[in-house]
Amino acid sequence: MSTATEVNPDAVLQLVDVTVRRGTKLLLDSISWTVEEDERWAILGPNGAGKSTLMQLAAASMHPTSGEVYVFGERLGGVDVFELRPRIGLATATLAERIPPSERVTDVVVSAGYSVLGRWREAYGRLDVRRAARLLERFGVGHLAERTFGTLSEGERKRVQIARALMTDPELLLLDEPAAGMDLGGREDLLRRLTRFAADPGAPASVLVTHHVEELPEGTTHILLLREGRVVAAGLVDHVLTDELLTATFGIPIHVERSAGRWYARAL
Repeated sequence: MSTATEVNPDAVLQLVDVTVRRGTKLLLDSISWTVEEDERWAILGPNGAGKSTLMQLAAASMHPTSGEVYVFGERLGGVDVFELRPRIGLATATLAERIPPSERVTDVVVSAGYSVLGRWREAYGRLDVRRAARLLERFGVGHLAERTFGTLSEGERKRVQIARALMTDPELLLLDEPAAGMDLGGREDLLRRLTRFAADPGAPASVLVTHHVEELPEGTTHILLLREGRVVAAGLVDHVLTDELLTATFGIPIHVERSAGRWYARAL
């Protein structure tokens, strides 16, 4: 389901006629959107389109100015968000900035289970540490477990964040530009890993934000296109990733094509 006007109690995430204002600036304008439990969404749009604001709503870290946001069937404003957040896996640049540079990589991941950033006096069990190790291995950074977060490259930090986001076995995974700052080899390796992850029947519903269709992993099922805080289109990937709709989204003539399960776009 790509848009909604009626509340769906079984949806993982639902926005109903949501508007967000900050002073005189309109960040989101009358957004209605639904994410189901078996869907893999990507949000595309130019800078300033409202992608980060939408992710903050999805992460239960912001309330709308008007309209309603439901996370796991619970309406924001009518539920304790601290009960919702452990069920959401989140990897964003803003979160990365809050991780102490001296934090050991294993502790960055394990501490997600305690909803903290920066290990203090928590006692982590062997099962937690083993799960963290498996997740780091799954995303290609198992060999960095004893390193400190501040010594990692941008691409390595992204992978550690994804492992952290999955530590609590979330029901919704939110990834904000996971491939940003990576070289070509790093990006392609990460996308292969995200593709395998998306194919796992036990994987949670996910929402990935990117500026580039080349950064969409195979297995992406749905696309939401945003421009100036408004939905240009939302729905199945094959229906939304078209020349016409991408042109309307980015404001320049764009040609898009698909090859071997991946998408590519160029300006005309």
